[in-house]
Amino acid sequence: MTALPTRRDEAYRYADLKALAPLWPIAVESIHVAAGKSGALTVIVNGNQPTARHIAISLDSCATFDMRVLNAGTAYGRIAVTVTLGEAANFHLGAAQLGGGEQTLELITEVTHAAPDAVSRQVVRSVLGGRATGTYLGKVAVRRGADGTDAGQSVRAMLLDRTATANAKPELEIYADDVKCAHGCAVGELDANGLFYLASRGLPPAQAKALMLQAFVAEAFVGAADEDALNEAALAALEALL
Repeated sequence: MTALPTRRDEAYRYADLKALAPLWPIAVESIHVAAGKSGALTVIVNGNQPTARHIAISLDSCATFDMRVLNAGTAYGRIAVTVTLGEAANFHLGAAQLGGGEQTLELITEVTHAAPDAVSRQVVRSVLGGRATGTYLGKVAVRRGADGTDAGQSVRAMLLDRTATANAKPELEIYADDVKCAHGCAVGELDANGLFYLASRGLPPAQAKALMLQAFVAEAFVGAADEDALNEAALAALEALL
């Protein structure tokens, strides 16, 4: 049996190893998309059982894949995603993590641009309250010869309480020329001016807060085939947090 990782392993630095132990080892779920084909996957974690998944996706030339994740269970939740992109392949990830209490939520991604002209986008939004910990570790690796790569990471976390923790580490590893790679990361609280504006228009404070958080999380699900269902599930999780 594979040994349980330690915090010396970067991918498990912030993990709840006690909660992970009974789930270990994590079976790899493999998805392959042939050249010119498209695929999609929606992962919703919203139960009360600890969850750990590792999803490995490989895209051949000109293949596309759309993945959406809602990590909003009431127990430990870990989603790891590894992606390898062929020439001119396109990968999109939109993910939201919503947690409270003492729980730990993790999203770990590694996207490898293995050939020229591939595109990847990652949009991650987290809302954390209580003493919850939300982690995003996301690496984009551009191999030698993968010229024309276009990769972007947008990572934002909202803390409902000062006792909550958001860990974020977007990372770029580039070994090719003529690439366009960018990442942005921010951790903050709800805008007081925005809340005041909504309150001044007659919305009760709790409703104003929920509305702003709903819009924040919805950024991860824009364009999804099941966008409405994802937003409804996210709203239910937000209501439980508030």
